[in-house]
Amino acid sequence: MYPGTVEKLVLEDPIGLEDYRTFVPYASIEELYKNALKATYEGFLNYQKSYYTSWRPEYEPYVRDQAWVLGTGEYARAALVSALTSEMIYEQPVCYEFARIAVPTLLIIGHEDHTVPGKARLSPEMKAVAGDYPKLGKKTQEMIRGSKLVEVPNSGHIPHIEQPEAFDQALLPFLAD
Repeated sequence: MYPGTVEKLVLEDPIGLEDYRTFVPYASIEELYKNALKATYEGFLNYQKSYYTSWRPEYEPYVRDQAWVLGTGEYARAALVSALTSEMIYEQPVCYEFARIAVPTLLIIGHEDHTVPGKARLSPEMKAVAGDYPKLGKKTQEMIRGSKLVEVPNSGHIPHIEQPEAFDQALLPFLAD
């Protein structure tokens, strides 16, 4: 929306590489909010485990960072924010906008990433094919003129945490150019 303020763009396993409205069943704000209110530490842990190719104990602080609000009086507000964010991701797809990007862009994709917002609402058949980030990364690279795609092996949704050396090898030269 503000191309004059961006010199370079780095997209790391971005949500929005596909239009979720085309295959994820709709959920209302009320449904999303009720579901978010049921959150538990174990639920956050299991969700975050899906981000990695293999879980390591050093990832646990990220779960604590996400779950700290559970025991506070602020959780209802955080649950509403989560529901509104989920609705925005679903109802405002960005995959149709990539061709408008006109700055040098680095797209970093975890080779094992299969993240899909609303994945729990998918059929087993759709879960098997949706969120194919290597395929979606290639498609997105084709849409962004002059972009560079780097697939990080042995990495899920968060390459900078799971494979920091490979992430840095992709990022640092891009930023230095």
